[in-house]
Amino acid sequence: MATKPRNKVIDNDTPLIIAIQGGQGARFEELVTRYEGKLYNFGLRICKDPSDAEDLVQETFIGIFRYIQDFRQETKFKNWMYRIATSVCHRMRRRSKYAPERELSLDEFLPGDHAEIDTELPDWAAMPIHQVLNHELGEHLKASVKELPPQYRLVLVLRDMEGFSTEETANILGITATNVKVRLHRARLFVREELKGYFS
Repeated sequence: MATKPRNKVIDNDTPLIIAIQGGQGARFEELVTRYEGKLYNFGLRICKDPSDAEDLVQETFIGIFRYIQDFRQETKFKNWMYRIATSVCHRMRRRSKYAPERELSLDEFLPGDHAEIDTELPDWAAMPIHQVLNHELGEHLKASVKELPPQYRLVLVLRDMEGFSTEETANILGITATNVKVRLHRARLFVREELKGYFS
């Protein structure tokens, strides 16, 4: 019995991806131009250092170039790209040259019942990103996000800053949607606590 082919996801990147997979390798530069800025900003938020962010961008595109022929468009290209970037981030943290992350106890932020998890965007996450980045709040926010342990920082950045849905974030990170919600709730509460002095 033949297996049913999986549905392909069509998005704005599809024509370019098809062209590259079809032998137009020179057009890979268009892909780099389209996403290098977004990946660099993602790297800054996650890696906390400009040189590390540059390494993340470079290694992510190397991974994309290596595996793009295997990409079957069963998800958005952007989601697939961020999954590779997240894997690069995990590898970078395991390297000895990176200082160990300072751990924070976030257990106090975990609600006893998952139904209590706040799903509303905080004030700072609902602001247009250019306002956040150009405002004094941006500096306070970036400092607070950098204090989060990596697993919480990744979820917060993907959901509240990169705009991925809960399901997309779960797929990128390889965890359940429930885990995404729990980590996001903890991370938001921590950042909210850190920003309390600023908003008051």
